[in-house]
Amino acid sequence: MKTKKDHWRKKSYQKVNLETKLLVVDQILTGHISSTQASKKYDVPRTTITYWLTKYSTLVQQSNGMSKNDEIKKLKEKIEELEFQNH
Repeated sequence: MKTKKDHWRKKSYQKVNLETKLLVVDQILTGHISSTQASKKYDVPRTTITYWLTKYSTLVQQSNGMSKNDEIKKLKEKIEELEFQNH
């Protein structure tokens, strides 16, 4: 039973350098570990890892010079092409 002196405290985490962030993102994207496993292994909240993944995908899109809509359009065209080949 909790007393008035027991306060809920947010867990504190250490700052993570860019190299580690990129390593975590790479391991997740290549399927070596899941976000949950990475969270436990590197002592980083899952929400933070999700944020890194979002930021990384945005950076990749910017470096490719392709917007999300352009990417979706390109993928739909590829699907249509593959469906046409299969018939």
